[in-house]
Amino acid sequence: MDTAIDNILVSYGLLLQEVDEWFGRCHNAHPEAIVCRRGCAECCRSLFDITLLDACYLKKGFDGLPSTVRKTTLIKARKQLHRLRAIWPDLDSPYILNYRHEEEWHELMPDDDETPCLLLGADGRCLVYDHRPMTCRLHGIPLLDSSGEVMHDEWCTLNFAGLDPLSMPELQWEFRRHFEAELSLFRVFTDKLLGKRVSELDTFIPLALLQDFTGFDWRGWWTRGNR
Repeated sequence: MDTAIDNILVSYGLLLQEVDEWFGRCHNAHPEAIVCRRGCAECCRSLFDITLLDACYLKKGFDGLPSTVRKTTLIKARKQLHRLRAIWPDLDSPYILNYRHEEEWHELMPDDDETPCLLLGADGRCLVYDHRPMTCRLHGIPLLDSSGEVMHDEWCTLNFAGLDPLSMPELQWEFRRHFEAELSLFRVFTDKLLGKRVSELDTFIPLALLQDFTGFDWRGWWTRGNR
């Protein structure tokens, strides 16, 4: 992979580490109320849309798995792709969702889909835990900005039984600052990959495993699609 892209992934890893540290502080403050832990896979169901930067970071972790594990997982990914193409026949590499109106994404990822994430191992643990996407790290706890703004008011039903987490100041963090840093890094990433700073490009976790971030003509693809 290009050295510049590798450097961006290192920086992104540090941003993700900040999220993990925040989650850890929340757990330490309310250990009895937050049951999330490594190995719990209750929320790892259905498809999740992730950014292209998340996809690249995830793919790097996936490529480091044993070949037998990758082979089995890619079979599942191609089956997911086949199912999605039954709904969206034009879905093709590099599998970017933004060519479809966001209001139509629910057809691709229905709420009642309980299919386990294809990256769950037999023991229920994530195969690429250290490279899991941002959304996986944020899930389970409401997002309360340090300013007092509620940026996401939902949480895992296993957490905070009989409690109101929105009134817990220990959960607050500088989410606005963090998301601005993520967006800035995403624009740098797309500039290196596409030759154009873009604010949003998304895909699904199974499709991220089918991406080619080294041999695919990303700049040519972007130019052809935006003439």
